[in-house]
Amino acid sequence: MLDTNAVSAIIKDRAKTLSAILGERPSCISVITEAELRFGLARRAINNDLRRIVENYLATVDILPWTSASAKRYSLLRAELEMLGKPLAPMDLLIVSHAMAEDCTLVSADRAFAQVPGLSLLDWSTVSGK
Repeated sequence: MLDTNAVSAIIKDRAKTLSAILGERPSCISVITEAELRFGLARRAINNDLRRIVENYLATVDILPWTSASAKRYSLLRAELEMLGKPLAPMDLLIVSHAMAEDCTLVSADRAFAQVPGLSLLDWSTVSGK
């Protein structure tokens, strides 16, 4: 499951190695990531080329819906992280909970996710092209 920063890097053609890796395995995004991408388009004037690229990407990627299982994982994870004194930003917590509920590896360059116990994480920014 790709986090918003991974999708943005792919859309802006700034992640060649990640794109190559994703060509070899299935990937998806959370509906929460879709919401963040659409918010990015709505909040400021974006050139039409970028809008077209984002819309084309969203039309072709597997977008997983938020479910009751996602909500349950969210509640448990939020409580755990708060007890550890390591809360996440609200949207990050929704995305990571969704990835965990779907038993997905989260693909993100956001270092905050490294503190999440039990999360399978791939930091795309450190993956070499070898």
